[in-house]
Amino acid sequence: MKKKTSLFDLFFTFFKIGAFTIGGGYAMLPLIQKEVIEEHQWLDTEEFTALLAIAEMTPGPVAVNTATFVGYQTVGVLGSIAATLGVVLPSFLIILCIAIFLPRFAGHPVVERIFYGIRPAVVALIGYAIYNLGRKILTNSFAYAVALGVFLVQLLFKIPPIPALLMAAGAGILYSNRHQKQMEEREAD
Repeated sequence: MKKKTSLFDLFFTFFKIGAFTIGGGYAMLPLIQKEVIEEHQWLDTEEFTALLAIAEMTPGPVAVNTATFVGYQTVGVLGSIAATLGVVLPSFLIILCIAIFLPRFAGHPVVERIFYGIRPAVVALIGYAIYNLGRKILTNSFAYAVALGVFLVQLLFKIPPIPALLMAAGAGILYSNRHQKQMEEREAD
């Protein structure tokens, strides 16, 4: 399923993602998923999901971490560099332009109206990414229970993501061990 790629393809793909996604790393996830899995077939859904989990646990922005890991998975160290530069460069250039021109346009009604429309679109993009990944990941009652549990723990106790992910990992180990023992007992009978 995986296709070969070049450093230019990685750079250009992630440059495009960085340039046309407003709202941060989570808003980029649907576009990253579409490009990496569907368009270029660099990774399959399972690999992408595992990579996202690692990107989330690793310090730094999730989009940059994802680009770095995708680049590494497809081409190696140079792929990591190309994809990371690709996803970061548009933001750098945009921030540079904003720093130069913002004082002139900050209170302009058109600029305020633009951002008034963009903010809810970002929420929708994040929701779409959650929906897409959820359809592929939440395939059994255990997965639903973990997702709901982590959501509730975040909502009620606002614990940092890493402890939440570690608790989910622990639950996965316990569930898998229990499931494996049940399978062994059935085979023994």
